[in-house]
Amino acid sequence: MENQETPFKAGLNAGVILGIFSVVITFIVYFIDPPTLVSGMYGIAMLVVFFGVLIYLGIQYRKSLGGFMDFGPAFNFSFIALIVAGLISQVGSALLYHVVDPALPGVLVEQTLENTMAMMEKIGAADAMSVDQIDKMRESTAANFTAMGQIKTFGIALIIYAVISLILGAILKRRDKSLDY
Repeated sequence: MENQETPFKAGLNAGVILGIFSVVITFIVYFIDPPTLVSGMYGIAMLVVFFGVLIYLGIQYRKSLGGFMDFGPAFNFSFIALIVAGLISQVGSALLYHVVDPALPGVLVEQTLENTMAMMEKIGAADAMSVDQIDKMRESTAANFTAMGQIKTFGIALIIYAVISLILGAILKRRDKSLDY
């Protein structure tokens, strides 16, 4: 009997690939134009590429199993990959925010606030914001770039990873219909 890779090991490998990919892209974007890191288009593009690569790696894993995979292993593969990639990405972000460029969080906070206000102006809600509300938005956004803020963000991300893994598990599973009676 062949030695098949477990969903944990395959997910670990995929997570390392995705995590390193995420850190490299983040640093490239940082060196080109730091405010892009908080733009909506960058976030959407990263999400699409990230999940496209994860689906591709999941299909490769399914092929290594003989072309079929139940929902459970598909979910486990996806969830482990997302957790590992998220941890690597968090470490890369922490290095960027606290070692490489400690002033970057301030730039990103101001850019995020500017993006939010521009969006609110488009829908006519910017005039309703008081200076105190804007200052509170600035403080809460800045808190996300602290070590504790990143830990909280990762905790929330775990819930999101579980939901996404359910979806990816449904996409990646393939039942062997020849076993049906």
